[in-house]
Amino acid sequence: MLQKRFLSILIFLLAINVNSQETGEDEFGAWYMYFGTNRITEQLSIHSEAQFRFYETTSSFNQLLLRTGLNYHINDNAIATFGYGYISTDGTFEDFPNEENTNEHRIFEQFILKNKVGKFKFEHRYRLEQRFISSPIDDFTEHRARYRLQLTYPIDDKWFLNAYDEVFINLQEPIFGQNRLYGAIGYNVKSNFSIQLGYLKNHFTGINFDRLQLGVIYNTDFRKKETK
Repeated sequence: MLQKRFLSILIFLLAINVNSQETGEDEFGAWYMYFGTNRITEQLSIHSEAQFRFYETTSSFNQLLLRTGLNYHINDNAIATFGYGYISTDGTFEDFPNEENTNEHRIFEQFILKNKVGKFKFEHRYRLEQRFISSPIDDFTEHRARYRLQLTYPIDDKWFLNAYDEVFINLQEPIFGQNRLYGAIGYNVKSNFSIQLGYLKNHFTGINFDRLQLGVIYNTDFRKKETK
């Protein structure tokens, strides 16, 4: 019953946004994403990530994001990460012809804390980013902080619900960067492989974007198995 209600709400939100497409801001875009945690020792793993973002669900390319990092697992509920990301942004959607294309090299530091209350799983993600951005007319550096609170609720052994809110705070003017509110339903294909389908409301000052999100999470383990 909970699963059916969540799907109904998701379909209702999609219908509202599809019917309200009047400007480029209101186009219903999509993010197609891959995430992986690749364990190499008891304490270390490598983060792998690729995102393909579109102004529309299957056309009008917006952004490519590639990210990797080295994770240090302090324990099962605390992970520290140092990483790098490459982001290529095409800002030439028809309603924003004056936006410039940019390439960004990004260094980030991250700390994740996890806890559980009953069946609800909470994840707190704290991230600092140093952004080195190049455009056709200028090169510049920006810094920002991000905090994400994520909640996961298992419906059964296969299905689960996932939601988060993430705020972006610039360490230069303007202070507010953006806010992302997300809800999804997920399915565990295997213990290390899951899929999520969700909806993201991406809010900037004076503008909002609605995005369908399809995410694939595939984790690998390269640790040597003990033999008896």
